[in-house]
Amino acid sequence: MTDTPAAPQPAPWPDKPLAVLVIGAGFSGLAMAIRCRQSGIDDLFVVEKADAVGGTWHENTYPGAACDIPAHLYALSFAPKSDWTRTFAGQPEIAAYLRELVARFDLAKHIALSTAVTGAVWDGGRSLWRVETDRGPLEARVLVSGMGALHYPAVPAIPGLHTFLGPLFHTAAWDHGVPLKARRVGVIGTGASAIQVVPAIAPEVERLVLFQRTPPWVMPRNDRPIGPRMQALFRRLPPVRRLLREIQFRVREARAALGFTRVSGLTRLAEAASRHHLRRQIADPALREKLTPPYRLGCKRVLISDEFYPALTRPNVTLEAGPIRAVTPDGVTMQDGRHHPLDVLVLATGFDTTASLARVPVVGRDGLILARAWGERVAAHRGVAVAGFPNFFMLLGPNTGLGHNSVVLMIEAQVEYVLACLAEMKTRNLAAIEPSPEAQARYLADLERRLAGSIWQQGGCASWYQDAAGRNIALWPGTVLAYQRAMRVPDWGEFVLTPA
Repeated sequence: MTDTPAAPQPAPWPDKPLAVLVIGAGFSGLAMAIRCRQSGIDDLFVVEKADAVGGTWHENTYPGAACDIPAHLYALSFAPKSDWTRTFAGQPEIAAYLRELVARFDLAKHIALSTAVTGAVWDGGRSLWRVETDRGPLEARVLVSGMGALHYPAVPAIPGLHTFLGPLFHTAAWDHGVPLKARRVGVIGTGASAIQVVPAIAPEVERLVLFQRTPPWVMPRNDRPIGPRMQALFRRLPPVRRLLREIQFRVREARAALGFTRVSGLTRLAEAASRHHLRRQIADPALREKLTPPYRLGCKRVLISDEFYPALTRPNVTLEAGPIRAVTPDGVTMQDGRHHPLDVLVLATGFDTTASLARVPVVGRDGLILARAWGERVAAHRGVAVAGFPNFFMLLGPNTGLGHNSVVLMIEAQVEYVLACLAEMKTRNLAAIEPSPEAQARYLADLERRLAGSIWQQGGCASWYQDAAGRNIALWPGTVLAYQRAMRVPDWGEFVLTPA
């Protein structure tokens, strides 16, 4: 594994309007910055609220944190890495990769860390964005949000939660100063973080109680180490690495037909494979019953693990599938009156996926506030731009997440789309570009039609993919290839183009 480079020095603060300002230095923000520079746009700046780049992979450091997409497919295509040490990379290795990108592409002079954006206002008279940060104001012709959705923890509304007297923290803000050895630990939630945390900490705790609301569908992970010989092969013969990435991509694209995006005859095959995985690892029929999902596979996020089920069979681990009545100062009381005394309580309850832009007031044309524009439904034209917000683009915006493949592929498609818009602005000498309300409405109507038949709406569950009204605002209802084709060449008839 490549040595982690030293932290970048603070970038000089811009004293004039920028060509492009990017918010966030995770996968999206770094990809945008790299491709801007490769396209000849050097007048760009990236602001990041954390003290290091990496976004989700910098902030989520809980035990066992890892990606559920193969590492070679989770890297940027224009910034490959040959020396991944496992098929599925862990958090430290992914975070190190993202830090390495800063040095590899000479981005340090373009990035301001520990800088939080507090608001952004479109100045129509000057055709630029005025952005406020906790370090001072910035101005830019184009504003790109790479803030992402997975870094504001969702805290469950459980009675008495904050009366707990022991250490209480979310997986996204793991307190590494709290010892777990020989202590009684409760974990609330059985989503993507829980199935990684539980196997990682179960061997060291005295007792672990896992509180489950809904069981997830779990598929085998089949993780393997990648030794020095394979790393050398990937380094010396890049076509071999690219072939592996293409195979991994095609396998995951096939999942879209296996029920990961819509109900089909193949959904039953995928469900049968998951049930076989459960039967093979859990011998106790009563425990198997608790772990059998009552909804269709794909309706919630499908998880992968070879360690989660075995961890639940340990003598010091208890799975609670009943409802919680309340958290008390010394533990958790179930609805039936049973009480679990605990020393530490961990919330593995996911994220508030709409919090990023909701916490940053973005004001577009004629004083339109983005949060109000999203009053009924969070939406964006092709997931990237919003009518009424000129020269404003989002990466991994509404309905561009994935349940079956690597979101890095979606990020790259969106980055290229934004670059095409920037090139058109330069070619036509445009002051502003934004989608027309009519084009955005047509796109949303088509999106809703496709979502209506998706597994997320027809699978018999509610999930974090959906808003309060039950509409899926997070995921793309198709294949990555379909999205890439749709984003390859912008249709300028869908835009309002304002000459300089």
